[in-house]
Amino acid sequence: MPSQRSISQAERLAAAKLGGIPVRREQMAAVANIYRAASAVRQHLENSVLRGSDLTWTGFVVLWVVWVWGESETRHVAEEAGISKGTLTGVSRTLESRGLLRRTGHPSDGRLVLLGLTEEGEEFMREVFPAFNEEEAFVTSRLSDDECRGLADGLRRVVQQVEEEGEDRRRALLNGAAPTPRRSGRRARG
Repeated sequence: MPSQRSISQAERLAAAKLGGIPVRREQMAAVANIYRAASAVRQHLENSVLRGSDLTWTGFVVLWVVWVWGESETRHVAEEAGISKGTLTGVSRTLESRGLLRRTGHPSDGRLVLLGLTEEGEEFMREVFPAFNEEEAFVTSRLSDDECRGLADGLRRVVQQVEEEGEDRRRALLNGAAPTPRRSGRRARG
């Protein structure tokens, strides 16, 4: 479902609200549009190809990670999928109950759990991914192949900046303090 306001309207409203506040407008627009694009794409894929599979975005990403990386420790799957270990527990149990994923104990460390695709999970990904990729082509159809490569490269550099220098920046901004732990389902009290 598209937003009530277009991206152009949102940008005009933000510019009007900021008025004379000194900000880096191009960088603000880039980050805001990364978020808007990710939300729009996720929503489109969940409401199209993934709906037919009764699969959430997060469930698909977990399957993708395990499909690409092979059997992996849960902590690595959670990190690659960009979700908490607690969220992964619920998602992996759902995928396991559908016969797509298997959870096994680590052979040398009983505290660790490994996730792997079942044969049905492998077959599912071979069938669903081409349809998913067709929707990736649809959502980027206003871009040329060169523009897609340029966009992918630019976003890769954004991710590398955060991965390589984000922790030092966070420490500097917080004067070395640890980040406030997230509370699931609740906002931290101020």
